[in-house]
Amino acid sequence: MSQENLNPFHIAQTQFDRAADILRLEDGMRELLKHPKRQMIVSIPVKMDDGSLAVFEGYRVQHNIARGPAKGGIRYHPDVTLDEVKALAAWMTWKCATVNLPYGGGKGGVRVNPKTLSPTELERLTRRYATEIAPIIGPDRDIPAPDVYTDAQTMAWIMDTMSMFKGHTELGVVTGKPVELGGSRGRREATARGCQFTIREACRIKGLTLDEARVVVQGYGNAGSAVARLLHEDGARLIAVSDSQGGVYNPRGLDPLAVLAVKRETGSVVNFSEAEPISNEELLELECDILIPAALENQITLQNADRIKARIIAEAANGPTTPGADRILFDKGIFVIPDILANAGGVTVSYFEWVQDLYGFFWDEAEVNARLEQIMTRAFADVYREAEKHRVDMRTGAYVLAVARVAEATRVRGIFP
Repeated sequence: MSQENLNPFHIAQTQFDRAADILRLEDGMRELLKHPKRQMIVSIPVKMDDGSLAVFEGYRVQHNIARGPAKGGIRYHPDVTLDEVKALAAWMTWKCATVNLPYGGGKGGVRVNPKTLSPTELERLTRRYATEIAPIIGPDRDIPAPDVYTDAQTMAWIMDTMSMFKGHTELGVVTGKPVELGGSRGRREATARGCQFTIREACRIKGLTLDEARVVVQGYGNAGSAVARLLHEDGARLIAVSDSQGGVYNPRGLDPLAVLAVKRETGSVVNFSEAEPISNEELLELECDILIPAALENQITLQNADRIKARIIAEAANGPTTPGADRILFDKGIFVIPDILANAGGVTVSYFEWVQDLYGFFWDEAEVNARLEQIMTRAFADVYREAEKHRVDMRTGAYVLAVARVAEATRVRGIFP
């Protein structure tokens, strides 16, 4: 078995190159679009509760802003690296272009294990990080959002910090905020709901009915647990779920709300008693109709792709499948809904939130969900058309669509000076 380069930025560039080759993108444009526009590395000193001083490293990367302000989440994780953030920022560029939002791509991260910090330490870390990246973020420049181990409270702290600098409340500086502070209704479930809409479209193409379809979810966080519940409401049968500690499996079906209750109470799905234990590796290889990777990058690789038995893979996580695995899955006839389409519901409703903040006029949840479904189903059709036209997998179809849009915006704008 040949070895893969699992560096996320290398993977992001490999995915871009394939689309650029199909588009016959000129060398200069190719180089311009491959590299981030701006990268910031910051030191984040935090006074801990015991009076000691700890220093963390943080990043904010703006990959491209040809089509509008940079947009992308902030993650807190002990394994965050600059290359990972660069890759995530690039994926945000292509994700926003895939669903045709007027945004570029950005991403942020802090190398920290937030589970080891108290709430007050986490707040001080967040406010200092916001202060350090303040020169490059703003509602018309770069709009952060939640990501791994960050949430609405994190965004509220950032919004408040930036508002203190401005001297007035700046609602649009971040999205994913609490509804009480300018957040959008429907935002919490937006990633999962967008994934649900694309899965419905994929099922139509594959001739699969969601009623009783067997679903496996790797990563039972906000997105994974929500999409499990939504598909369960569609009639699908959830047979296995997992988190960072392991998974559980029951071929007769799992109650997604009961599993979530156990996770919230005990900290992990592995404590759910009405199922058999299963490892994350075994879970990915279960025979099922729909597999939803909703954890971290590089879960389906050259090492295990040939053992994947799902009919449809919907990438609720960013970068779960490597380029080498993509080729194997495509040859096996497995229909992959790529991350830059499948999980674009989150950034789409973030866009709705930003628009509502700028206008000070807010929509009810039914309107948010209806607008989201319209955008996601249209984007799915656009991507599927490109994939069929070029006889490629859905990821490459999405990249062809997205790269063409960003390249055209860049050409029309021109290069200054």
